[in-house]
Amino acid sequence: MLENLRTLGRVIRTLATKDPVTRVRRFYEIQSPDVEFAARDTRYMNVGWWEDGVTSLDVAGEALAMKLADAAGFKPDDTVLDVGFGYGDQDFAWLRDRRVAKVYGINVTPRHVEQAQQRAAREGLTEQTDFRLGTATALPFEDGTFDRVVALESAFHFYPRSAFFAEAFRVLKPGGTLATADIIPLSGDTARASISSGPLSFVKFSIPDENWHDRRAYGEQLAAAGFAKPEVHSIQERTWEGWRVFQSTRPSDPAFRAAADPSSVKGMANHWRDEELIKKEIALLDYVIAVAHKP
Repeated sequence: MLENLRTLGRVIRTLATKDPVTRVRRFYEIQSPDVEFAARDTRYMNVGWWEDGVTSLDVAGEALAMKLADAAGFKPDDTVLDVGFGYGDQDFAWLRDRRVAKVYGINVTPRHVEQAQQRAAREGLTEQTDFRLGTATALPFEDGTFDRVVALESAFHFYPRSAFFAEAFRVLKPGGTLATADIIPLSGDTARASISSGPLSFVKFSIPDENWHDRRAYGEQLAAAGFAKPEVHSIQERTWEGWRVFQSTRPSDPAFRAAADPSSVKGMANHWRDEELIKKEIALLDYVIAVAHKP
């Protein structure tokens, strides 16, 4: 009960925050990691790529990270910038499986930066990683620094995303690639404020109006930033429904019930109880992988 009250307090404080950067930071401090990652092996926070038969967000979360790496065209010896990296699970996976030379990370949440730095130290990867506190719209790097810039389910927060596109273009080397995995509406005519279910409340409260547009407008903004032939592809059919099923059945999972306190289990069950509303609102949302190249 006490943890639920603390969570409610953090929600109220977040909603009352006007500054967009502070608001995003506080959004990611609402949920206790002990609850969010209970009975899980990773700290992926993305919706995931759900192949048939996959039932684990650990597996789906890493699969989406690898889809983004493939879209970006990761090569051995690439220098990569990951913007909005969360706890950095994908960065360690990319170092392990894609053999990139070095991953830099920018994030607005101190807890995320500290955790990623600590993991890099534990795993002896401090030379191959550089995790920093900073914002997507004022990247602290020289022009032409990176081979790839990526944002794994984070760019919808950036205020505005178009400014991030401009910064990504600036810090990429000529011939470099920007790739994002991102949340947008299927139609720009959908009112963002009409999304009202608890699990999708982040759409209503943490996506700026400036970032609420469809695939066509997304590509136009990439082109306006200077990128050549941007491509924005929907992967909706492999994302939202698998995530919904995983999250909605989690409160009945014995492993989760054993790892989380009873009040947290009950709170999550209540959060996901309106199945029909959640399905209806998910049907309004797209999920895209966008790829664009710097000439």
